Amino acid sequence: MPQLKIIVEKHPEGYVAYPLGLKGVVVGEGDTYEEAFADVKSAIKFHMETFGKDIYETEEIMETFVAEVAV
Repeated sequence: MPQLKIIVEKHPEGYVAYPLGLKGVVVGEGDTYEEAFADVKSAIKFHMETFGKDIYETEEIMETFVAEVAV
């Protein structure tokens, strides 16, 4: 399995985590960072078992940046 970059966001209600580079929607959540991370790992495994290895985007993500802009 290729390495995936996981985004983990902290919200007032808890944490949300999702991978970059997968086709389809895969999300994990939890009350803590660790719970959200474990949940998204489990969701990725289920997604892979369900849809096979074709779930990966064709181009590798080299780097991920977070930027902020006011509009």
